[in-house]
Amino acid sequence: METIEGISSYPVTALIIFFAFFVGLAFWVLSYKKEKIDELSQIPLNDNQTL
Repeated sequence: METIEGISSYPVTALIIFFAFFVGLAFWVLSYKKEKIDELSQIPLNDNQTL
């Protein structure tokens, strides 16, 4: 793999992309309102609930 020019930038780029994705996902999950999470968690238990 060392014979291919510029190959060393791909692992760094992939790491940055995945890190940014997981940081964004964590921010989205942590910023979700507790009331909305409780409402969504009750959907499987309610037979007459529509989305």
